[in-house]
Amino acid sequence: MEALATHPLKCSIPKAKMFLVLLSMVLCTALLCLLQIKFSKPRIKDFYSFEVKDLKGRVVSLARYRGKASLVVNVASKCQQHTERGYRELQELHRELGPSHFTVLAFPCNQFGESEPGSNHDIAEFVTTNYGVSFPIFSKIRILGSEAEPAFRFLTDSTKKEPRWNFWKYLVNPDGQVVKYWKPEEPIESIKPDVAALVRAIIMKKKEDL
Repeated sequence: MEALATHPLKCSIPKAKMFLVLLSMVLCTALLCLLQIKFSKPRIKDFYSFEVKDLKGRVVSLARYRGKASLVVNVASKCQQHTERGYRELQELHRELGPSHFTVLAFPCNQFGESEPGSNHDIAEFVTTNYGVSFPIFSKIRILGSEAEPAFRFLTDSTKKEPRWNFWKYLVNPDGQVVKYWKPEEPIESIKPDVAALVRAIIMKKKEDL
């Protein structure tokens, strides 16, 4: 019987080469992903990472409020239900608990009943003349829709609650995270304990860090 001829395993070498090529591709892809993560622009993770504009149109970094508790409010000058009480209560809260560890941050908006129709100059004159407001009021913004102010959108995304009217309030902690929100009907008496508790926690932490 004729012996079977032996043949070299020709397919083993191409398979090895293919494995090395695939391994190289995987390693290169992983390296590119790591480089992209390292050098890509960091994602906004907190409220104080944003920039907004003040009533004079100047860019303001919200980072200046980091370390404080902030009550962020969408305000309006001509809201029959809430303007009078809202501004007076916010100013009183800011006077009582701020400005070292707490501040009210107000964002005028005309999307609810068109109750903020004036210019930034009109808004500044109105709040100063009528309420002696000493807390920061920023440039008029949009809160709803594709043109919503990114800083305010962060608040609504964090809580899954968009304002349905003027004077919604969002409490932001010293790290820029939203910890609570209130509808405009909520009396300031029910809001103050949470704000005061956060302020006390800030003061205690600063004492411990000394």
